[in-house]
Amino acid sequence: MSEIIITKDNFDDEVRNFKGIPVLIDFWASWCGPCMMLAPVVEKIAEEYDGKVKVCKVNVDDQPELAAAFRVESIPLLVVVKDGAIVNQAVGLRSKEDILKMLKL
Repeated sequence: MSEIIITKDNFDDEVRNFKGIPVLIDFWASWCGPCMMLAPVVEKIAEEYDGKVKVCKVNVDDQPELAAAFRVESIPLLVVVKDGAIVNQAVGLRSKEDILKMLKL
């Protein structure tokens, strides 16, 4: 499964009301160097862990309402949501291993 682009219009269906596997949300922007470095790592997790984790991306410039709702102050911000609740989050560039630990995979 590829990464899902999250907007305010599909957030409820794709994240808030989604049950079962954890949802990894990557808050990013095109001008953010660490975000660009993290992108291939997040994409690899989406491919390798298809069916075990749902990977979503939120461009903070395009979705300021979602960025505000999650109180995004620094990016990249990774947020893990399970059954509609935030269970983990981390700011900054992370290794694949660190992200998998966040997801408890």
